[in-house]
Amino acid sequence: MPVQVRIPAPLRKLTGNKDEIQASGGNIREVFENLEKQYPGMKEKLYNPDGTLKRFVNIYINNRDIRFMEGEHTPVHDGDEVAIIPAIAGGKS
Repeated sequence: MPVQVRIPAPLRKLTGNKDEIQASGGNIREVFENLEKQYPGMKEKLYNPDGTLKRFVNIYINNRDIRFMEGEHTPVHDGDEVAIIPAIAGGKS
């Protein structure tokens, strides 16, 4: 059984408006590589040209931020939930 990936509204045009999809892999990077195969264009939305995750993209596994774990190398297990959360900025000064 693969992991569930929650897709934010700005990326749903790539997934045919699906808000949750399944992907497989042993860690976050592999899951995102699998997503790119299923939904071309996903990688450029999540990664910088140098191959690093974009700063404004927050990734959670089972409600835990991967920045405080092993980053992209954080292992995932069958049934885990991966959430892609774009950072929100703005407001009135």
